[in-house]
Amino acid sequence: MPDTCPTLLIVAQSGRLTYEAVLFAASLRASAPDFTGKLVIAEPRPGPLWNGDPGISDDDARDFLTNLGAEIRSFDNQHFGKTYPPGNKIEALSTLDKDERFVFFDTDTLITGPLDQIAFNFDRPSASMARTDTWPDPPLYGPSYAEIWHAIYDRFNVPFEPTLDTKQPDDHWERYLYFNAGWFYARDPSDFRDRMLDVMTSLRDEPMEVLASQSIFPWLDQIALPVVIS
Repeated sequence: MPDTCPTLLIVAQSGRLTYEAVLFAASLRASAPDFTGKLVIAEPRPGPLWNGDPGISDDDARDFLTNLGAEIRSFDNQHFGKTYPPGNKIEALSTLDKDERFVFFDTDTLITGPLDQIAFNFDRPSASMARTDTWPDPPLYGPSYAEIWHAIYDRFNVPFEPTLDTKQPDDHWERYLYFNAGWFYARDPSDFRDRMLDVMTSLRDEPMEVLASQSIFPWLDQIALPVVIS
């Protein structure tokens, strides 16, 4: 059933992300004053995957965020850290309760309209389609787009053919499901996190021969998204 007041989740760390979080929260309150869902700001705790404390270090900014009604929740990095900070957007899902319907946004997002009027269908998780052909970059003599994506879906036992946009020609990048990870939503953050981490760590730790010519960073989250959403 459509939901207009899910939990919104962003990530904040010391430095630039702190002030982007301030702008996100301020734009939400200004442009969607009737939004009644939670705003959760997740910050990573210090740990072996970080050098020093990666959390919000500006107390004034922290107070400003809480005064705007944001909940600041901490999480531990188990898989990613300073070597791949975009992994925070997945590990931060541990700050949410099971079955807490959520929409994740990149912290540099600005809310410019009544977000409360968007009816998210959590029975069909999705992500941003404002994407370009950033990955993969097939070499001249292969493997092709189709061979690369087919192999990834096969590894995780996800049917490949239903994901194809058959209006697009063979081996054109838009034929293959691909998202921008700037926002995504799902019904169950625990299940979504576990599935994303399974795909991401498998691709990182168990390299596939078909990906020998590809760099998976910094696109690892965007490679995993279509597999998990499918």
